Amino acid sequence: MGNLNLVTGRPADLRLYLVTDYELALKAGRTELEVVRAAVAGGVTAVQLRDKTRETGELYRAGRELREFCASAGVAFIVNDRLDLALALEADGLHLGQGDLPLEVARKIAGERLFIGLSVFTPEETLKALAAGAGYLGASPVFTSSTKPDAGAGMGLDGLGRVVRTAGQTPVVAIGAINAGNAAGVIETGATGIAVISALVSAPDITGAARQLRRQIERNPK
Repeated sequence: MGNLNLVTGRPADLRLYLVTDYELALKAGRTELEVVRAAVAGGVTAVQLRDKTRETGELYRAGRELREFCASAGVAFIVNDRLDLALALEADGLHLGQGDLPLEVARKIAGERLFIGLSVFTPEETLKALAAGAGYLGASPVFTSSTKPDAGAGMGLDGLGRVVRTAGQTPVVAIGAINAGNAAGVIETGATGIAVISALVSAPDITGAARQLRRQIERNPK
């Protein structure tokens, strides 16, 4: 299936993609919903619920709030890793890592209810993801990320460009220590969009930071 926002029925806009971080938001004295509201006001186009610490019930309740807001705003809502939660929350999409449930298995269970993205690091992983039917690719990490210290050294802009060229028409969202200072260069590689965590979640002015990122993206639209 295409990368559809199930609420609007239109292709999901993946240009500015916020990945939530409950602990980071808490340190800044914010709730996830407050972060998402402020980010969407500044131009975020997609939101991914990512949390590897909270119990399922608590995560479901938090996800329900985010899903309802994203639906009202017409913003794509994606769940990281957890196929069960993506289905329970009636999300638009699911994002999987290389070590998660195989994409083919997730597709068999989800049917056409979700679009599914997959993290890739190399052209070889990109080709495998395309063969498995990935709706979009998360090129990760582009730069070494403080929020994903176990991800290792980044691929850099050259590596991102190789992934983008291999992906062809399949959307590529870049993630990994991307901010307003390097976002324009990331988009210049041909990436569809950028995904950020700390650049928004920890920003003193989330809405202003999101607007700044959107300006960098729109300088070099794909």
